Amino acid sequence: MAERQEVTVVGGGVAGLCAAVALRERGHPVTVVERGLGPGRQSCSWYAGGMLAPWCEGETAEEPVVRLGQEAIGWWAERVPGVERRGSLVLAAARDGPELDRFARRTAAQPGVHHLLNDGGIAALEPALAGRFTRALYFPQEAHLDPRAALAALSRRFCGLGGIIRYRREADHIPRGLVVDARGFAARDALADLRGVRGEMLIIRAPEIRITRPLRLLHPRHPLYLVPRGEGLYMLGATQIESEDRGGVTARGVVDLLNAAYALHPAFAEAEIVETGADLRPAFPDNLPRLRRRGRRLYVNGLFRHGFLLAPACARMLAEVVADPSFIPEIMDEDHRERSPA
Repeated sequence: MAERQEVTVVGGGVAGLCAAVALRERGHPVTVVERGLGPGRQSCSWYAGGMLAPWCEGETAEEPVVRLGQEAIGWWAERVPGVERRGSLVLAAARDGPELDRFARRTAAQPGVHHLLNDGGIAALEPALAGRFTRALYFPQEAHLDPRAALAALSRRFCGLGGIIRYRREADHIPRGLVVDARGFAARDALADLRGVRGEMLIIRAPEIRITRPLRLLHPRHPLYLVPRGEGLYMLGATQIESEDRGGVTARGVVDLLNAAYALHPAFAEAEIVETGADLRPAFPDNLPRLRRRGRRLYVNGLFRHGFLLAPACARMLAEVVADPSFIPEIMDEDHRERSPA
């Protein structure tokens, strides 16, 4: 086993902070370097939904996402406040009933992972939706958090453990030694097969509507997820665009999200738009995360749309590699492990 060694983590988003905490909890001296002025918009984590929903993600994601993502709920709950374990509710308009049936089939790998609700069951969970939908799927084991609050709390935990965060530092101004590169899409300069997948989001304020858990509204062209942030605030998302354009939110994106929200509840037509945002999710061709070793640098990347869901499992496996360099976790990309150092 290797001695506890000094580690520099490059990148202060969710992947970098989770890795830093996992390493510090194992006793390694860890410094995080981040080019931004502080936690914020330079990281795509800023625009995340914060849904800890591994079973729902199984509708489109590969099996490792569902399995590894199940670590996330307990991991976050043990380290930061504000994790809400209220499950997820998946809905569809009557005309889109086949979409709900398909979702149920694709997420039924584990018995009991979801329950089919009728209109009464929906109203019991979310009274604001009473009379609006006749069927829904309820995933009771899932959870959600506020990503920005969670990252701030995780930073405080890391520093409380003796870790150091240095902002306004570029990746090329770091000491020699073991480096964990968690720069997200910025690591494209070293990871040629990394791509960006654009996502757009809105935050709206609608205090007259009270929804307490994440909702997913299924639609063949314009799906929506809505995540409550408290005090009448809701995050709207679901756009997934194969584009590396980092520009602002498009008019089409805003219209599609608001139309879907209106279909969920007409009162959202009166909501105040508080914030819009867009960024690129880093992804490899199969949309699964990778851990790659190049000399003294370990890359953890490719979390795609599953940053908060997969970062804990990735951090655990990375910490195991640092403790024992002979260990090869399932996310280690063996085809790239022995390339020359970057």
